[in-house]
Amino acid sequence: MNSSSLRIGVFDSGVGGLSVLRHLIAQVPQASFVYLGDTARVPYGNKSFDTIARYAAESAAFFRTQSVDIVVVACNTVSAVALPVVETIAGVPVIGMIEPAVEAAVRTTRTGRIGVLGTRATIQSGAYEMALYAHAGSNNVVVFPQASPLLVALAEEGWIAHPATLAIIEEYIRPLQEEHVDTLILGCTHFPILADAIAEITPMQLIDPGDCAAETLGRMVGTSSNGSIRAPRVEYYLTDIATNFAAIALQFLGFEAHPIHRIELDHTVMPAQRP
Repeated sequence: MNSSSLRIGVFDSGVGGLSVLRHLIAQVPQASFVYLGDTARVPYGNKSFDTIARYAAESAAFFRTQSVDIVVVACNTVSAVALPVVETIAGVPVIGMIEPAVEAAVRTTRTGRIGVLGTRATIQSGAYEMALYAHAGSNNVVVFPQASPLLVALAEEGWIAHPATLAIIEEYIRPLQEEHVDTLILGCTHFPILADAIAEITPMQLIDPGDCAAETLGRMVGTSSNGSIRAPRVEYYLTDIATNFAAIALQFLGFEAHPIHRIELDHTVMPAQRP
């Protein structure tokens, strides 16, 4: 597959997926990218499963109009709740966050005790737990999920090393430390921004699903990361452009995001009913 002609769609409920986009650009710097952030309806993590599926269907339908070759669901909540919906509607290969992260976690853990931080919807779905147990097979794995909704707002506020952030991280991490977890999946695209703060509190091995998804993309298209993000070819589409988007994007990406387009998603797209 010629990576220079690839057009890759990347979407998230908001801006957290920009942390994934950075990994993807480093993995396939020759490709062009279309980033969609449903910023008007963020966060997805406290929505019902049916609502998340409808939003995901609308985003997948948007990518059909953009003639992308691959879609990366840079949202753990959508990956947990509605990945089959995206796969059905997008009509191209789809990479989610969960399977790549699970493979890395099972490969990394030495004790088999794996923690997952995520939004309420991601944790309630049980998707990471099911995938971890399925992937581990006969290996002795125990999963400890921990909903951590406050970390999303802290990351977007830029409170990366704020004392309040460290205190809240410690609250979320403590139950996992008590269970002697040795490997921790950062199951929300905002959380890698807080990785250094998390590492201050715990020696657990941290798994960034965005980095893992980028490696999956690299294997799919036959490239390996060279760390380059110079002159990336990215178009940005947002359902709402917040006044602080430019600052947040710079924080998540490490470079300025432009051009930015505001769009309305097609609310007539309906996903298949959940079983």
